[in-house]
Amino acid sequence: MLRFLTAGESHGKTLVGTMEGFPSNVPIDMEQINKDLARRQKGYGRGGRMKIETDKMEILAGLRNGKTLGSPIAFLIKNKDYENWEKFMDPKQAETEEKRVTKPRPGHADLTGALKYGFDDVRNVLERSSARETAVRVGIGSLAKQLMTLFDIEVYSHVIAIGNAALGKNPNENSDEKLGKIIDEKLDAKLDGKIDEKSDEEKEDLEVLKKAEESEVRCIDQDAENAMIEEIKKAKENGESLGGVFEIHIKGVPHGLGSYVQWDRKLDGKLAHHLMSIQGIKGVEIGDGFETAGMEGSKVHDEIYYDEEQKFYRKTNHAGGIEGGMSNGETIVIRCAMKPIPTLYKPLKTVDLITKEEALASVERSDTCAVPAASIVGEMVAITVIAQEFLRKFGGDSIEEIRKRWKDYQ
Repeated sequence: MLRFLTAGESHGKTLVGTMEGFPSNVPIDMEQINKDLARRQKGYGRGGRMKIETDKMEILAGLRNGKTLGSPIAFLIKNKDYENWEKFMDPKQAETEEKRVTKPRPGHADLTGALKYGFDDVRNVLERSSARETAVRVGIGSLAKQLMTLFDIEVYSHVIAIGNAALGKNPNENSDEKLGKIIDEKLDAKLDGKIDEKSDEEKEDLEVLKKAEESEVRCIDQDAENAMIEEIKKAKENGESLGGVFEIHIKGVPHGLGSYVQWDRKLDGKLAHHLMSIQGIKGVEIGDGFETAGMEGSKVHDEIYYDEEQKFYRKTNHAGGIEGGMSNGETIVIRCAMKPIPTLYKPLKTVDLITKEEALASVERSDTCAVPAASIVGEMVAITVIAQEFLRKFGGDSIEEIRKRWKDYQ
């Protein structure tokens, strides 16, 4: 079983990750991991911290000569900003008064965390509850992604809404109708290695896949991108923050990951659990999700077809690739709603933890909007879950064992 833990504080010396259950003999591309870490730090609306940090993974254990050993993988990501915070965050003897926080921010872990763990300084909470922790999960996800790529499983994401700016009046409908079909067809071509056989028009359409990477807000539509940027500009001018919606597609997942036999083995439940654990995520839907509640069954369920070439297949994917808690062989489609960041430069009212008097909430350096970055975290968290379930079904100690079982299943 593939499992992982993270450790570290936002302004501490380093972030740490460990993975156990990763098979042996998997070649690891460190440059790709660092590219994924860099993707998380991009996005219009990010704060000053991103100008300081340049995240790099340093493997401490579990690799030799560029390949995994099958033993636990341990790594760290150094916090460059620690040099400015060392005297305040030193594990042995820290200066606690100057950076002391007693005015908890509404919407954050501040107050409840302080009450739960018995702190009179909220910094003890916010340093760990910070979304800085997701850098480790991106590193873990990048390792999982490299494993899944060996089995033709690919993951990508794009932003479909920020504030009131979206790809359409109904982001879900627009995403399914305008994006899903086009992108899936182009990704099929990419995975099948048939790109060179496509027409010039089809090659041009394939660039749709790359637009999210080129966009400051990870939006594949130029008009929507411009509107999103304007929303962020206005929010920043007003001392506000913005949330939004991003979408994850996982292509090439074989049927049968997850299970219907027990509630805690359902794939959609596991994906929702992990994605909801990302800081700021307040909603997760699979496929058409909430939209299906107002539709007739005949318009919701994906009819089944068969031919010798494609075997069992669907012409629609309203279920988002998961039925009965199991992957059904179609593209897994997930949308996540992120709330606005709790730190506001026009702070909300709160109560001082010590004096119990009314006050304005503390202000920490923060982003105006982190939805584009969250979409990268979502990618990596989702592909980690897929890797866990893939190894549960096809698992072995080495990549060679796993590949044999996967081929036999197919």
